[in-house]
Amino acid sequence: MSEINLKITGMTCEHCVRAATKALEHVPGVEKAEVTLTPGGAVVHGTADPSKLITAVKEEGYEAEVQD
Repeated sequence: MSEINLKITGMTCEHCVRAATKALEHVPGVEKAEVTLTPGGAVVHGTADPSKLITAVKEEGYEAEVQD
């Protein structure tokens, strides 16, 4: 199992965090997603394709990028 760190921008409240978490957890290969409002990011555990994670977050209305 690997860990992917994402920077997520555009989230303003806990509802945003829940929406992003739910979107990430629906991506095939995700075992667990931990989303934080501050500083705005996620740690995703599993074997998901990073580009699909970014697409899932963008479909919820937020911006995302992979962080090293």
